[in-house]
Amino acid sequence: MAKIGIMGGTFDPIHVGHLVLAEQAYREYGLDQIWFMPSKIPPHKKDHRITDEEDRTAMIRAAIADRPYFRCSDYELRRDAEYTYTADTLRLLAEDYPADEFYFIVGEDSVRHIETWYHPDYILSHVPFLAAQREDDETHGPETDELTPHIRYLEAKYGAKISVLHCREIDVSSAEIRRRVEEGLDITGMVPEKTLEYIEGHRLYRG
Repeated sequence: MAKIGIMGGTFDPIHVGHLVLAEQAYREYGLDQIWFMPSKIPPHKKDHRITDEEDRTAMIRAAIADRPYFRCSDYELRRDAEYTYTADTLRLLAEDYPADEFYFIVGEDSVRHIETWYHPDYILSHVPFLAAQREDDETHGPETDELTPHIRYLEAKYGAKISVLHCREIDVSSAEIRRRVEEGLDITGMVPEKTLEYIEGHRLYRG
């Protein structure tokens, strides 16, 4: 049986924050692999054009090439569905890989808004979560910790299993990276070096 962490999202583009969370989850919870699983066009992201899946997967592969325990999975991209909902993906993974144990790796905002997702009751009751706190929560201490009470609420309501990743959630977003590239600003340090080379070489996000 393998313990597999799932990093889902658009990855448009993948950035250093994704890698930090994945690395911490891998080491802290003794996972065997981390699967970076790019989605098709997610239902909650209709405000901008999503980069072609070939480019998004190529950027992921470039970012993780030096870590054999990371892999880019096209599991959602291969599904015959217009939208790929997390609940459906997790159900299918359990059917296709019954001997493996999956963990869903997320940031704090995902935990706080998960009840707005499609079938949150199924997600929270079937898959353990590994969640990172925002940087300001760790910086200012327990008095500003809004994540723990929400975790306790989800555990009580849904029987959720949510463990905290002991690393800060880096304040960087794919939207900010796209904006900076479009405006001709530097994104060095925001994305892995090989991903930066791919973005520049393929002239992505230049409007």
